[in-house]
Formats: sequence, C-alpha cells, structure tokens
Amino acid sequence: MNEASSLDDTIFALSSGHPPAAVAVIRTSGPNALAAAQALVGSLPPPRHAALRSLHHPTSGAVLDQVLLLRFNAPASATGEDIVEYQCHGGRAVVRSILDVLAALPGMRAAEPGEFTRRAFTNGRIDLTQAEGLADLLEAETESQRVAALLRADGGIRRLIESWRERVVGLSARAEAAIDYADDEDETATDSSMLAAEARMLGDELKEWLDRPRAEALRDGIRIVAAGPPNVGKSSLINALSQSERAIVTEIPGTTRDVIEIPVAIGGVPIVLIDTAGLRESRDPVERIGVGRATGEIERADILLWLGDLADAPQHRHLLLVHPRADLSGRQEPPDHSLAVSSVTGLGLDQLTQLLVVRSRTLIPSEGEVALNQRQAIEIAKASAALGESNANDLVILADALRRTREAFDRITGRAGLDDMLDALFGRFCLGK
Repeated sequence: MNEASSLDDTIFALSSGHPPAAVAVIRTSGPNALAAAQALVGSLPPPRHAALRSLHHPTSGAVLDQVLLLRFNAPASATGEDIVEYQCHGGRAVVRSILDVLAALPGMRAAEPGEFTRRAFTNGRIDLTQAEGLADLLEAETESQRVAALLRADGGIRRLIESWRERVVGLSARAEAAIDYADDEDETATDSSMLAAEARMLGDELKEWLDRPRAEALRDGIRIVAAGPPNVGKSSLINALSQSERAIVTEIPGTTRDVIEIPVAIGGVPIVLIDTAGLRESRDPVERIGVGRATGEIERADILLWLGDLADAPQHRHLLLVHPRADLSGRQEPPDHSLAVSSVTGLGLDQLTQLLVVRSRTLIPSEGEVALNQRQAIEIAKASAALGESNANDLVILADALRRTREAFDRITGRAGLDDMLDALFGRFCLGK
C-alpha cells in the first residue's frame, strides 16, 4: 500500500458483524468524511453528539434508512482524522445500499483490512505495541487472553519502553557531555565509570525481562503433545482431555498418521492438545511422514506427555510421564514418577488435568503482568547486548552502545521504519478496524 496516497483518500467499511443484525455500524475516516455525511444527511450534529438523521441517496433523494449519526473531528478521533459513524438497521439490503452510495461519492473508497488502525498508528494516536495489543484483543478467546491483550492495547508495553528510553536518553546526554569535556580528566573520570555501570545495570534489567513468559504462549495457547509408540492410548487420552471425539481410535497400530490439533480452554488457560503418530520404524511412506511430523511436534511442545517406556522418553524440559490404560489387567501399578490414567474409567484424568493447568500457568504471563512478544523480545535482546558492551574507558563506545539501545527501543514502538512488518500486522485486522 502507498501510505502517502492512501491518506488522501477517505475510507469506509462495515465495522460491526456481517448482516443480518439488529444494528450495523458503518465507519468513514478521512478528509472527505464530513462532506460525504453532509451530502447524505444534510446538517451534522456537533462533534461527539449522536443525532437521528434520514440518510438520502445523493442523486435521487430517496430515503435509504434512518441512522444514528456520530461525528469526531480531527485530531481528536480514533484515527486522528475526521470520522463519521452511521448506526443503521442491520439488514443486508440496507447495509449494501449505504456502502454502494459511499463508494460512489468523490474521494471515497472501501478500507483495506486494518486500515483504520494503521491510520491511527500513522497519525500518532497509538504506537506499534498498542496496535499489536489490539490485534491480539480482536483474536482473544479466553478471559486471560482478553485481559493480557487489553493491557498491551492500553499502552502497558509502550509505558515500559518509554521509561527505559528516558533512562537511556539521560545516559546519552551525560555521555555526550563527557565526550565534549574529554580533555578535563577531573570532570569525566568518575562520571564515565558511573555511566558504564548504570548502562550495564539497565542491560541486566532487560535480561530479566527476557526470561519472563512470552505473550505468544498466552495468545496461541500452550502446546501439549501426546507422544509415544503406536497403540498406547495417545488418541484416547487426547479425546478424553478435550472431551471430544476428534482423534480416531482403533486397535490397529499406526491409526494416527498426521498431527491433530484441538484448541481448548482448561481452567481458563488456552491450550492446544496435539495427537501424534506413534513413533516406530516403518516401511510405509505415509506413516514415515507422520512419524517425522510427530518428532517435530515433540521438539515444539511446551509440555510433552510421554506414554511410552521411561527409557525411550525424549529429553524435554517439561516432560510428564503418563501410564495409560491403567484399567487393564497387569497395568494398575505405574512405574515410578508416572501418572496412571484410564481414558475408559476416567482414572487419573482429573489429576492429570489439574497438573497440566498448573504447569501451563508457569509458561504464560501472570494475570495483569505486561508480557513481551517475540518481536519485542528480539529488540530487547539487542538493546541488552549493546548495553553489555558499555566501556567506561572509551566514551565513544559507550555513546554508540546507548545509541543502538535507543534504536532498538524505537523499533519496538514503531518510531523506526518497519514497513514489511506493518503490512503483516495490520493484515490481521478485519475490514472495519
């Protein structure tokens, strides 16, 4: 998208759900939003005051609908531009007629996905971290996801980054001053060592943030993978945990040949339960593909449920040993450190579920806690590395480290150009957002 030319257009879109519905909200934003509204309804209410208006066809004069109209004048609007919103009846014909009329007006065009939010970012109404939070908020399916996304959308990350940036700017000013007086040892000797120490202290603080759970774990769900040899009860266990019959269960070894993902919420925690092919050597090319995918899922797993022999268990930092089919004769006594379960009788399922929730909560941000996403963490790591290079004996190196730290912070908030990333981010939004 050509951002410069697109800002000259006035965009419109249906911002509510697809009709039919009781009410639909159509939003317009841009330099012609007020003129377009005057052409359709005549006089406009004062800014931020709702008013009932008859919406007419601009050429025939036919009444299209009775609408509740709201206007927001630039720059005090969601996008920083003039905005007019039409709350109309939510029938398909009504919505389509209004959208067609708007499209026919000069300087008006349909919005692209996320374009309203992108204009808010471009016009300084929100920063990049808030836009990312809004994208996560629109996709939130659990209460914990909603709370975390709302915190980011409300500027939680932005305030954190700005506080760090202010400290770096202060250190940079002192470093530049010290460079200007580099010939005066009495003025700079103590200050340079103190500057380097403060820079390294901030770098250590950033490292602590890098050790915290990421936002993606909460947004995408904790990946819990059931793995083991064929015909040990993986699919039955996944069905029991998800309380569904998504995975096919038979007595034939090798029934599961592909990865089956089942998103669920357990105890308010977003989880993705994953069934995998049984691990064994096979001449069947299809089964070999399934085994390869199972191996990949084991590596990606946040928590691994191993249903095979302990001696064969893969190395994994969050490994849970499960002794399946504990209702069968001869399998009532589980090996040490294994949890006996039965998908038939329900034995051990409540205990396993509770254990999974407890483990999962250690891998997601605590409620009310600001969490970095992967993109932000990468930049924080660059900033921390730069600060770790601070050298009290070389003020020029110290000043350069502080400059690189500021640049990393600016990439997080969007002050630095990130056009490719912006296209991908705003493409996640719906047309009316």
